[in-house]
Amino acid sequence: MSYLSDLNTKQQYKARVKQTHRLTPTNKEEIREIILEVEDPAFKCKVDQSFGVLVKHSSDFGNEFHHRLYSVADLPATQNGHTQITMLVKRCNYVDEFSGELYNGVSSNYLCDRRVGDEINITGPFELPFKVPEDKNANMILIGMGTGIAPFRAFIKHIYSQEKDWKGKIRLFYGAKSGLELLYLNDKDGDLTNYYDKATFEAFHALSPRPHWNDPIMLDEAIESRAEEILEMLSYANTYIYIAGYEKVKENLNKAFINIMGSKEKWENRKAELIAGKKWAEVIY
Repeated sequence: MSYLSDLNTKQQYKARVKQTHRLTPTNKEEIREIILEVEDPAFKCKVDQSFGVLVKHSSDFGNEFHHRLYSVADLPATQNGHTQITMLVKRCNYVDEFSGELYNGVSSNYLCDRRVGDEINITGPFELPFKVPEDKNANMILIGMGTGIAPFRAFIKHIYSQEKDWKGKIRLFYGAKSGLELLYLNDKDGDLTNYYDKATFEAFHALSPRPHWNDPIMLDEAIESRAEEILEMLSYANTYIYIAGYEKVKENLNKAFINIMGSKEKWENRKAELIAGKKWAEVIY
């Protein structure tokens, strides 16, 4: 396991905000799509990588900078020799459980406040655990929550634009509080539903039963609704499961897979096989 503090931040690049726009309505939690342009030709980033953002910020631990990683949310592009990368940022705030004080997330608020032309410092790129299988018959179950859609959006676009003749099944399960927060799966920003090969790709969404409350998003129910197909996919040795999202969703997902497999023992054995074969990967926050 690697830790954020272990990553090399000495190699830095200047990136300029090329575009920034809000994906969610003003009465919802703010999530922005930001496109950065890096002039230095030495910076190269792929769909299975992340990059860091360095924000000048003093802390109680003596650090001068705050470092936060972001997955690539679209296919990296090159324009006039400059690399362009897309990121998703959710403006975060949290309440200290001891003092009760409200604090703003350092990187998220910094990035959401940036405007076109602003310059930021980035690091990387760094490897993600999500890799495109070499086997084009491989099946993939992708499970994302909130901005966890970012790596999978880039991943899926890469497969259907760069990898020819993909034969395996790809099933994307994505959760949000409401239909208005279904990034890239709604009427306005629906590019994940527009042009992919229907013979191999399908996307399913899950919403919170009460979007104004802190109820869990029903991803487990969405997955169990496809139990027969998921069970068949798990019977193949070349099936991968990738998960990106909130820590609290893991318990419900575990219950869903136990129900699908028929017992806790069967699921634990199958998951162990996936992990041993490097066919299970997760990015949890």
